[in-house]
Amino acid sequence: MIVFLVDADNLSSPHWVNEALEILEASEGAVAVRRAYGSAENLKGLAETLRTWAIRPFVNLSLTKNTTDIALASDAMQFACQTPAPSMIVIGSGDADFVPLVVRVRERGIKVVCVSERSKMASEAVYAYDKVLFVGNQKAGPTDSTMDDAGASVPVRTTAADTTTAKTTPVKKATTKKAPTKKTATKKVATKPPATTADKTSLSAILAAVPNLKAGEWLHLSDAAKALHDSKLLGKNASTTRLFNRHPDHFELTPKKQPNKVRYVKPSGKV
Repeated sequence: MIVFLVDADNLSSPHWVNEALEILEASEGAVAVRRAYGSAENLKGLAETLRTWAIRPFVNLSLTKNTTDIALASDAMQFACQTPAPSMIVIGSGDADFVPLVVRVRERGIKVVCVSERSKMASEAVYAYDKVLFVGNQKAGPTDSTMDDAGASVPVRTTAADTTTAKTTPVKKATTKKAPTKKTATKKVATKPPATTADKTSLSAILAAVPNLKAGEWLHLSDAAKALHDSKLLGKNASTTRLFNRHPDHFELTPKKQPNKVRYVKPSGKV
């Protein structure tokens, strides 16, 4: 039996949850238990997905503390201790707060998998899981590191043999005498580094790309990110949160710790 528990305060986009279930059922088999935990507001944003996939919603009070994490962890341990125990428990969240839970469930011989959007995945939590599945459009390839089975960046280890440089004999270059020439002073011209996409992104460009923000209502950060990517205003590896933080007087993010919603703050005097 496979159990999929979604932290709707973290894995908050319906597209991510849809993609996660499609990947899990294609690669691991049927997902018998499907539950989503979160505030009424976040679960409302997943309403269509919950209905389509028959996911049971568990509403928590919208408090400052991590009540959603505790509710999810409690049910996960209940499943881990039941007989027969599930073969796999999937946590739909990249939050590092779940690491103690993951370790405890894994010690009971249950495979633990994480599903997360890449920018929301806590790097310190990657190796706690047996496998990490990334969802969303931001699928960056390896750069200075390799990728493990979980799709996470793994620092490359170097051995002493790798760092030993081969000794080479310097080769003398043939030189020819040049006729003396007059020295002319050359001015060094400072070159400016090319502007990044975020530098070129103005407030008007953001509002044009995401017109739903103009109403001043809360919008899912994932939906805003998709519109910005489609408009080429945001690079594949660029942070949506950082982009909005460049305009603190015009955009508000919530919650503060791991924001998943954004709204446009209209200038005073505008309706």
